[in-house]
Amino acid sequence: MNTAILLIIGIPLIEIYLFIKVGSQIGAINTILLIATTAVAGIWYARYEGFNTLRSGMAQLVKNEIPLYEIISGAAIAFAALLLILPGFATDLLGILLIFPVTRKMILSKYSTKQSAKRKNNTDEKNYIEGEYEDIEDKDGK
Repeated sequence: MNTAILLIIGIPLIEIYLFIKVGSQIGAINTILLIATTAVAGIWYARYEGFNTLRSGMAQLVKNEIPLYEIISGAAIAFAALLLILPGFATDLLGILLIFPVTRKMILSKYSTKQSAKRKNNTDEKNYIEGEYEDIEDKDGK
């Protein structure tokens, strides 16, 4: 089955299950307030971290360096803010993990090492270009 279809069906099922479990423990109003609080606090902190990332990226540009980590980190913060806006406990947990710099760096470094290793394996095998050539000058007699 396609991964996107599994995510589209699976994430709401997990969120509904968690709503029921948490709501039965702390009550419906408290569950709603908890979801609203995590959304507001997460957006506020994402804004704060976003400005820190922007400031760090500008410092990299002043040093005439490419702010690659800051670009990726900014995209991760935007995705985390989206996850925090979506109602649910599982998405909030993932959003909080992406918001904090320590866990964001761990997640991004784990993903980037997998991608760089994958790219390295693909390029190691193809260190040559296969082809044929023909010397045009020898055929014309020049």
